[in-house]
Amino acid sequence: MPKQIAIYGKGGIGKSTTTSNLSAALSDLGYSVMQIGCDPKNDSTTTLRKGKSIPTVLDTVRKRSGDLDNLVHEGYNGIHCIEAGGPEPGVGCAGRGIIAAIELLNTNGIIEEYNPDIIIYDVLGDVVCGGFAMPIRKGIADQVYTVTSSDYMAIYAVNNLFKGILKYSNNGGALLGGVIGNSIKSTLQEDMIKDFTNETNSDVIQFVPRSPTVTRCELDGVTTIEGAPDSTQAEVYRELARKVIANKNKFLPTPFDNDDLSDWASGWINQLLLNEKIEKDNIQKESSGI
Repeated sequence: MPKQIAIYGKGGIGKSTTTSNLSAALSDLGYSVMQIGCDPKNDSTTTLRKGKSIPTVLDTVRKRSGDLDNLVHEGYNGIHCIEAGGPEPGVGCAGRGIIAAIELLNTNGIIEEYNPDIIIYDVLGDVVCGGFAMPIRKGIADQVYTVTSSDYMAIYAVNNLFKGILKYSNNGGALLGGVIGNSIKSTLQEDMIKDFTNETNSDVIQFVPRSPTVTRCELDGVTTIEGAPDSTQAEVYRELARKVIANKNKFLPTPFDNDDLSDWASGWINQLLLNEKIEKDNIQKESSGI
């Protein structure tokens, strides 16, 4: 049986960037990887395919096409790329679309045909409705990871995800493998995320620093693993891949109530703002004689 993991995160937080680099790093380690994009934007796998998009599962369903072989496309280093897709704009529910797409893949034996070692579901984490929660509540994933920054709304989305994990845990739902801190610029941001995981009975598996290397590679339509394989940032993603393979942790998180989360965050946000002001003042002071 393949190792199946689901990676959640607030839109725009770098979830798909992290997922694609993780897939690329795992493939470089010798694993056969399948990445399934579960975001209606259909952009999960583009950097694995030189910036090119692929037909989605739901597009195939809408066209009543029987060509199911066209759902899986080869990406970097042989990674199997699938995009679940979403409804037409203004019509239908994206979450229900995810359910339909995953069920079609499973009932037609498409995943078994390719027999990957690892399957990664890249899932939008702003909301945890029935569709987006499917990898959790159906027990499809062995582990769940979530990507966050020190931004309050990103952590708010993580806390909501924890509520979903807790809700479905009694029915065989997937448990948490860990938190990935992304776009990190300071140790204070790391401390904030660590404190959140301590308060919610979870843990950080890796911090990923903010890096212009990632931006440059994405502009070229590739992952950092492919575009800058010798960079420090690429090694960070390789380290994350090694940790994911070795990780046996399955946490049952204890999320904050909304009011308690707000109270907890207010103190940290004040510290972050003060720290940014001090850094800015120091830069201006040091450069004043130039």
